[in-house]
Amino acid sequence: MEPPSASPRAGRGPWQELLLAVSLLTCWNPPTTAQVTVESVPPNAAEGKDVLLRVLNLPGDLLAYHWFRGKSVETNNRIVSYVVNTQVITPGHAHSGRETAYPNGSLLFQNITLKDTGYYTLQIITNDVQVEQVRGQLRVFHGPDTPTISPSDSYYHLGGNLSVSCHAASNPPAQYSWLINERPQPSTQELFIPNITVNDGGSYTCLVSISGTCLNKTTVKTITVSDKRSTTGLPVGSIIGIALGVLIGVALMATLAYFLLCTRTGRASAWHDLRQLWHPASTPCHAPVSSSTSPASLPSPTKEVPIYQELQHPDTSIYCQINHKAEVAS
Repeated sequence: MEPPSASPRAGRGPWQELLLAVSLLTCWNPPTTAQVTVESVPPNAAEGKDVLLRVLNLPGDLLAYHWFRGKSVETNNRIVSYVVNTQVITPGHAHSGRETAYPNGSLLFQNITLKDTGYYTLQIITNDVQVEQVRGQLRVFHGPDTPTISPSDSYYHLGGNLSVSCHAASNPPAQYSWLINERPQPSTQELFIPNITVNDGGSYTCLVSISGTCLNKTTVKTITVSDKRSTTGLPVGSIIGIALGVLIGVALMATLAYFLLCTRTGRASAWHDLRQLWHPASTPCHAPVSSSTSPASLPSPTKEVPIYQELQHPDTSIYCQINHKAEVAS
């Protein structure tokens, strides 16, 4: 006699309940605690902007946390600490005044600089005194700065070689490209054109940019190619410079000569005034004869013999006639 078949509506026996329990234990696993992670928002930040190190899956039994600059948890590297029960935030030695901590563990950086680039360590302490460390990273783009084009020369002669380079401070390194008279050129930091012609003159634009961002800067330089050359083979610009130098030299020499002439003229005028004091204008070298002297009172006739004597003057030679009276026998 066969045993009666079990009806679907019949109650479960003990063995069926045991089988169900085993099945549930086999298929169900208790949920595991999600791992704490740190992400940068935005992932790549431009210098001068704000960046958030956001903490995900922070444990619910959090006691406190600490943020450190770098990969180590040394005291000197501590940026900030937060205690959950007291809700007290304490800045550390590495706090720059631009960091703000939040209860959810996130750390905000304001007005970031290139020096903020690097790793940051979050240390988590739970109520059961379990300590966990997780790291985040900031990637800051410095720049690019306004590029410079070298050399500074803007004038080139026909048939020569033109070589220019562009440089801009940037992190990561910038990418370079050129435009000549608005015409795109191959992407390169240095531009070389041999045997240039007049058509190679014009505007040279250097464009620098950082991949993955919308940041870019440009600098424009005007290049002039001249086909005018002097008979000496020098560019006209060089000839003009030499001519200006000569004119300046001549002007300096003329000024010096005028100064010496004025000095010497003043000295000659002084000697002239001194000479007038030595020899008055009235009959030089002869004493004036008084009108009151009568012929009767004159001494006995004598014959005057003129004697000429040369007197040497410091400025010129003056010859004066000195009359000496000489007794001549009759």
